[in-house]
Amino acid sequence: MLRWLLAIAYAYAGYRHLATPAPFLAITPPWVPFPAEVVAFTGVAELAGAAGLLVPQTRKAAGWGLALYALCVWPANFHHALADIAIGGETLSWWYHGPRLALQPVIIWWALWAGGVTDWPFRRR
Repeated sequence: MLRWLLAIAYAYAGYRHLATPAPFLAITPPWVPFPAEVVAFTGVAELAGAAGLLVPQTRKAAGWGLALYALCVWPANFHHALADIAIGGETLSWWYHGPRLALQPVIIWWALWAGGVTDWPFRRR
């Protein structure tokens, strides 16, 4: 169930990166080269990772890939928060940014757990 939930979340995020890249481009740190291509690549990576979680033969690789992906996009989340970037004319408060930044390690763990890389802190039977 949790694997499916993560796969659905990443598939939706991947779709959004490809269909409406503007919000993702807005939060991309200025030091990232070729931001439009990077945003498109991240969308494809999210879609591939989501699909990979659902196929037993690719599940572990997808878990590692999505965990590394979540780690690599963390700077964009910090940039979004610290630069107070408006998306669609609105800025988000720290009620959004604080939990989002703090939960990134949980998202990384979730990808590893859903991919069968770790069973910590739960034991699989």
